[in-house]
Formats: sequence, C-alpha cells, structure tokens
Amino acid sequence: MTTARPEGLSAYIAVTAAYWAFMLTDGALRMLVLLHFHTLGFSPVQLAYLFVLYEVAGIVTNLCAGWIAARFGLTSTLYAGLGLQVVALVALAQLDPSWAVGASVVFVMLVQGASGVAKDLAKMSSKSAVKLLAPAGDAGLFRWVALLTGSKNMVKGVGFLMGAALLATVGFVGAVLGMAAVLAVILIAVLIFMPTGLPKGRADAKFWEVLSKSSNVNWLSAARVVLFGARDVWFVVGIPIYFYAVLSDGTTDGNRAAFFMIGTFMAVWVILYGLVQANAPRILRAKSRPTADLIAAARGWAWALATVPAGLAVAALVANGPQGWLTPLVVAGLLVFGGLFAVNSSLHSFLILSFTSAGRVTMDVGFYYMANAAGRLIGTLASGISYQIGGLPLMLGIAACMVALSAVAVGFLSPPQQQTD
Repeated sequence: MTTARPEGLSAYIAVTAAYWAFMLTDGALRMLVLLHFHTLGFSPVQLAYLFVLYEVAGIVTNLCAGWIAARFGLTSTLYAGLGLQVVALVALAQLDPSWAVGASVVFVMLVQGASGVAKDLAKMSSKSAVKLLAPAGDAGLFRWVALLTGSKNMVKGVGFLMGAALLATVGFVGAVLGMAAVLAVILIAVLIFMPTGLPKGRADAKFWEVLSKSSNVNWLSAARVVLFGARDVWFVVGIPIYFYAVLSDGTTDGNRAAFFMIGTFMAVWVILYGLVQANAPRILRAKSRPTADLIAAARGWAWALATVPAGLAVAALVANGPQGWLTPLVVAGLLVFGGLFAVNSSLHSFLILSFTSAGRVTMDVGFYYMANAAGRLIGTLASGISYQIGGLPLMLGIAACMVALSAVAVGFLSPPQQQTD
C-alpha cells in the first residue's frame, strides 16, 4: 500500500527548491566579497562594515516582510527576494577597482544591504510556508522545518566553496554575473511552475500586528539574538582572516591556495551544520517528546554549546599567537561548535513555529527573524572589532558569553498552553 502524498507537499518542494537556489548564491557572495576585498587591503573592521547594512536591512526587512506576506501572500515576498538578489549581483559587478576605498566600502555596503533585504524576504517566506504546509502529528512540523533549514545550510556551505573557487578561477566580476544569470533563470521557472497551496494574503492585515504579545516568542527572539551573535562574532571576519594569515605566504599562488582552503573549511562547517540540523528531530527523538521536553532540552544544549568557545578562548590565550597545535584545535573545536549550534538552531526554528498560530505565522516569524538579523549585526560588528583589538582569545570569549546569555533566555520559555498571550 502506498503512503498518501501529504497535502501541500508540491508547494513545499517548490519553496524549498527556490530557497536552495537563493542560498547557494548567498553563500558564494559572502565568500567572494570577504576574500576579494581582503586581498585589496581592507582591514578586519572595514570588512565588517561591508556586511553591516546587510544585517541592518535584515532587521527592517523581517518586520516589514511579515506584514507584506500577511497582506499580499507568501509567494509575493518569495518572488521579490529572488528578483532583488539578481539585481544586487548585477550591481556588484559594476564596482570599479579604481575607486577610492571609501567609495568602494559605501557602494558594497549598499549592494549588500539590497542582498540582505532579498535574503530575508526569501527566508521569511520559506519558513512561514512550513507552518502552513506541514502535516499535523508525528513530529511533522519539526521534521519539515528541520529538513528545510538543514538542507538550506548544506546548500549554503556548497556556496561558500563555490564562491572561493569562482574567485580563484573566473574572478570577481565573472562570478557575480554568472550567478545572477543562473538565479534569473530559476526565478522565471518558479514564477511559471509554482503550484497552489500558499495563502494569498488578507486585506485587513495591520502593520502593528508584527509586534508579538507572546512571552514565549519574545524570549525565544531574545535567545536568537545572542545565539547568532555568538556564531557570527567568529564566523564573519575573524576566523577567515586568521586562517588567511596562517595559510597564505602572500604570493598569488599562496593566496589562491588559501582561498580554496578557507572556502573548503567554511563549506564543510556549514554543510555539517546543515546535516545535523536536518537530523535534529531524530537526534532529539522528537516524535516521542512533547514540546515541554524539547524546551528543557533547548536549555541543556545551549549550555553545552557555551563550553566550546570558552575552551577555545582559553587555548588561544595560552598559545599567545599562532602555534602549530592551535590551528588544528580551532578547526576541530569549531566543527564541534557547528554540530551543537545546529541542534540549538533547529530547536529554536521548531519552537517559534510551535509557539505561533496559522493566523499570525508570518508576523511572528518575521519578528523572530528580525531578532536573528539583529544578532548577526551584533556579531558582524563584534567580529571585526574584537579580532582587531584582541585576536582569537577576545573573539572566542565574546562568543562564549553570548551563548551563555542565550541559555539564560531559553530558561524563561514555558509550554505553549501555559504562555501568556
């Protein structure tokens, strides 16, 4: 006997495929920008500035996108995200190497801001669609959101490697134009073949509804701020620049080899992260556990995660500079961090959808991912500044403190039936 095809599966597959395509270019673009401008002589703080507007745009976009999707439908925000990313990629190809550093920074910040708007439009649409399309019971919601989030991050990891490879082979301009062309084709295909199954929006949706009155949504959003700040404080600028310093000898061939090794590490980290996310329901035995148990588990996993950057910070402090044993230890430690971080992130993504209702899903998800963007902004700024001031020890110490704050915030969550709305 064949199993019945879940209602809404076709729409879920289409949304997931579009999100994959977007995140492939998003990962590649981040690596292209980081490595290309580092070779042009940008300092860690200047590199962090390149991503600031990307994260600021995410804060504003997620608030607005929740209302836009509620008003005009989820497909409208998904299409807008894909289209805007194509525009951002084409615009980035217009960067003139002869421009002054200040002009280049401003231009790339603006383009990255547009890309940040695009990313969060696509993300909010995809994550909200899961709440509406996932089958009820049998941990269906957790499994579908874990699969979407995990597979997305695996694809983004491939994007990191692709970005580094494209930079080393076809160059910066050829890479961004090629990605723009491929994404444009995918957008056209999605416009033509998107199946039914997603809501069209409601005319009475009010903008102020995006501000949640749920204590669970607010505490979980606070936890999300510091959790993602803890990742990006090392991920965005510090660790790639540290690896570049210890791997490259400054020659063209040395730079090319360093690009591939850095891109490979970032790709492996994100792919591992995505693989663990996709399997988080199985790791946590979600089918047999109520939401209250998963909330308690979220606290334990957060405290476990905090020990990793704390230990690495102590090791970096003891090393007092590059050592033969330090870099392998950092690589191993950050891979462990990625696995633990994936379980934490997957739990958060399930809990936000568990805490919201179908009528408020785009609003609450938009608010939650606004917090996510705020955390990335804090982490991005702290990454360049902390690495420039205190190197690895300070950067990793800040990450440990942020994860600890996330664990504290998760401690205020309560089972949905007990929450105050």
